Amino acid sequence: MEQAPRVVSAAKPKKRAVKAAAKPAALKAKAKNPPAPAGAPVRGSAPTASRSAGTQQVAPVRSSKAGVRRKRSAAARPKSDITLARFAVGDVVRHKVYPFRGVIFDIDPVFANTEEWWLSIPEKVRPGKNQPYYHLLAENAETEYIAYVSEQNLVHDTTGAPVRHPQVSEYFIEDEEGRYRPVFMTMLN
Repeated sequence: MEQAPRVVSAAKPKKRAVKAAAKPAALKAKAKNPPAPAGAPVRGSAPTASRSAGTQQVAPVRSSKAGVRRKRSAAARPKSDITLARFAVGDVVRHKVYPFRGVIFDIDPVFANTEEWWLSIPEKVRPGKNQPYYHLLAENAETEYIAYVSEQNLVHDTTGAPVRHPQVSEYFIEDEEGRYRPVFMTMLN
């Protein structure tokens, strides 16, 4: 019986892994703490302003407890496009402009509806897309409905009145203090 020919790779042969015990201590430390890029602050130090043209010096950070990390300053934190949501699932909120309120049952970190829906909002009051958007079990004086609202248009509702939307009991349990706890969270207790 004839065998199919083997395909041989022209790639470089793999190097053998070196056991960790065989590495000198200096190499182990280097592997755990790779060198920082040029100009980056050294771990255990904080940047300080220098009077010379745009240079940055590094001053040691002192901690009262050994091994405790301190929070980085806002300037030292990496920048991110992610915005943290101001409201949480179960919060009761109201619209800043229109007369409705509701309880949040879902959150999108950025706009996640159709372009058609977004363009239907008058341009003068159209919110930005790069912010959290909230799904509400909403109500106004006449009816109950589902609303999709940008964070910039919401504030906490301080009336303390319960939300009368018929689906509230499907998603939430109201506690003794009038707060809404998601049903799935009550299963954890």
